[in-house]
Amino acid sequence: MDLKGKKIMVLAEEAFEDLELWYPVLRLKEEGCEVTIVGTGSSDTYRGKHGVPVKVDKNIGEVSADDYDGVVVPGGWAPDKLRRYEAVKKLVRQFAEQKKLLATICHGPWVLISAGVVKGYTMTCVEAIIDDIVNAGAVYVDREVVVDGNMITSRRPQDLPAFMREIINYLKQH
Repeated sequence: MDLKGKKIMVLAEEAFEDLELWYPVLRLKEEGCEVTIVGTGSSDTYRGKHGVPVKVDKNIGEVSADDYDGVVVPGGWAPDKLRRYEAVKKLVRQFAEQKKLLATICHGPWVLISAGVVKGYTMTCVEAIIDDIVNAGAVYVDREVVVDGNMITSRRPQDLPAFMREIINYLKQH
C-alpha cells in the first residue's frame, strides 16, 4: 500500500494483450494506486487478444493528464487502434509535457511514437517495432526493462515483473 494516493490511467482498446493490461492494473491496485481504465469511446468493454474483457471506467474525453500521476499503455493490437485517436495522442503529449510517467510495453510504444514524444529517449519494445522506435528518433536497446527519465518500456509479457518493479519504484520516488 506504499502508493496510496497515486492515480494511474491505463489505456484500453480492442485486442489489447491481456496480461499487459491486467498485470499492471492488479499490481498497481495491490500497491494502493487508484487505477482508471480509459477507452477511446468506441465501446464500454474491450476484449483482449486472448478473450479476457475489460470494462472501461472513463472515455478519453472525460480525463486529463492533470488529474493523474502517469499512464500505462499495454501492447497487443490495441495500440494500433489507440494511436488513430487525436484525443489519445493529445493526452499522451500532455503526460510527456508534464514529465509524468509514460509506461509502455510490447507494441504500446506505437501510441507514444504517434504522439511524437519518443525522440531522444532510450527505449525497448517488441522486436516487430524496433524500426518504428528508431525512425521516430529514440535509441533502441534490447533489455527486459528500460527506464529513461519519466519513460519506462518493456518488450513482452515475460518482462512484466521487471516492468512493474520499475513502475512501482518510479512512483514511490515521484
